[in-house]
Amino acid sequence: MSTKVKSPENLPKKPGVYIMRDANDEIIYIGKAKNLINRVRSYFREKLDRPKTQILMSHFDSLEYIVTNSEKEALILEANLIKKHRPRYNIQLKDDKRYPYVKITTEKYPRLIITRNITKNGIYYGPFTDVTSVKKTVKFLKSLFKIRTCRNMDGPCLNSQIDLCYAPCSGEISKEEYDEIISKIDLFFQGKYSVIVKNLKKEMAKAAENEQFEKAAVLRDQITSIEEIMEKQFVDLVDDDLDQDVIAIAPNDNEVVVIIMPIRNGKIVGRDDFLMSGSQYESNSEILFAFIQQYYGFNRHIPKQILLNEPIDDAELLEEWLGDLRGNKVYIKVPMKGVKLRLVNMAQKNAEIIKHQKKAMENSLIELKKYLKLDKLPRIIEGYDISNISGKFAVGSKVSFKNAKPNKKKYKRFKIETPGPNDFAMMKELLTRRLKMIDTDEEPDLIVIDGGKGQLGMACEVLDELNLAHIPIIGLAKEFEEIYIPNSKRPIIIPKNNKALHLLQQVRDESHRFAITYHRKLRSDNISESSLDDIPGIGKKRKINILKEFGTIDNVKNASVDELAKIKGMNKKAAANVYDYYH
Repeated sequence: MSTKVKSPENLPKKPGVYIMRDANDEIIYIGKAKNLINRVRSYFREKLDRPKTQILMSHFDSLEYIVTNSEKEALILEANLIKKHRPRYNIQLKDDKRYPYVKITTEKYPRLIITRNITKNGIYYGPFTDVTSVKKTVKFLKSLFKIRTCRNMDGPCLNSQIDLCYAPCSGEISKEEYDEIISKIDLFFQGKYSVIVKNLKKEMAKAAENEQFEKAAVLRDQITSIEEIMEKQFVDLVDDDLDQDVIAIAPNDNEVVVIIMPIRNGKIVGRDDFLMSGSQYESNSEILFAFIQQYYGFNRHIPKQILLNEPIDDAELLEEWLGDLRGNKVYIKVPMKGVKLRLVNMAQKNAEIIKHQKKAMENSLIELKKYLKLDKLPRIIEGYDISNISGKFAVGSKVSFKNAKPNKKKYKRFKIETPGPNDFAMMKELLTRRLKMIDTDEEPDLIVIDGGKGQLGMACEVLDELNLAHIPIIGLAKEFEEIYIPNSKRPIIIPKNNKALHLLQQVRDESHRFAITYHRKLRSDNISESSLDDIPGIGKKRKINILKEFGTIDNVKNASVDELAKIKGMNKKAAANVYDYYH
């Protein structure tokens, strides 16, 4: 339970967490202390030497504190409270990429799933930046070890019948045997392939000795598959016993880029980047401390060693806390030579590259704001497009870009009901349906539609009707890449090599790709199930050509034999068969 006070004089000389609030009772900063009164007194000196402390105390109104049994407990509580309240003046780990993790569930017979949400339950591996690769890996492991994939264990399923699951639901495998398989998957994600192969070879020899030749053959195939993975996956280093995370930072204007490279059994198994916000007044030591505290504070693999590109204060406290989480000693080191130094330098170079990339992204938004005379940076941009063939299978797409990158969670597609061909009316329907959802969704900073003055005028009418005229909107005409804005007769021309134009083109092209992909799917679904399939002499190619020409079955029914015969690949006999079938 916390205690609220106005000054530090009544604080105890004990470890704990202090919570600072402003006049509106909003939490503005959370800190930990080995000795609460000594730490908090430093904020109340007459002369405050740090800019951050000066700003913080200009908003300070009251504070409360929570006493803990040790500084380590204070460290854990501080991390949890920062994650919960996200105070304005704390350094905070930002990760909006939402890379997937692989999770082993905590069920009696665990499953292997891909998820983007970390909870307190389960064992997690990742994050994985290559989504396609991780999907293939999970699929490979499920088929290799024949673990269950069903949500509900309600009897043997098709997978068990085709030998892709050991069917624990029907008692075909014991709990102990199943747990052995899960332990092998755990070793796989730790990179301990040699251990898995060694254990599998022992099992294979035992099975052969007991004349269980079918089981031995399955184990042999598993060994072969694992050995193939060992040959081609990951980057090898010298020391096969390395279990490390390499961390480096690259400070930017208002944020710091942090790179982490996990190394398991002497192999680099990935690379991920994060941003630390609220760090402009902090030292590199404080930033690294906050990153380690927040990154490892929630259900992540704790390595034996953490390699840093520079030293941090209170490293011993972090080592003690991480050691408790891991179950044995953890070391935080700043290497000075050899392979470990090369790894840190590699991470540092990656951090600098990511920093420059993020700077370029920010510059493209700044350029776009300048050319379009926007009131604020267009961090959220939405693009819209229509796709149809002569009004048939009409669809609309909405894509969303956040900080100049596709935000695919916010993509949306629509079946257009407006009869066509009428691209103007279809776009009006698309915008109206999407923008009516604005109350339950984030509002874009800029809307981009594919088209010129006419399309833009129609779109502005929609915004007016929905009282959303304050949202900036432009039309991007493809032929000359001219940008049309409301209430202006002349288009804006952005130089072809400018990053702002490249960003708008990317939004426009992505909305077109997303729309046409959906359109093709609907067309394919229509083609795949058609009464044309029942007509003698009409195969797949002829069916596609007929539907391309006439669009719908109703149009085919109304066609004459001569019209049908003119279609590519058709002849009089096939045309007569089609005509006779519908008449």
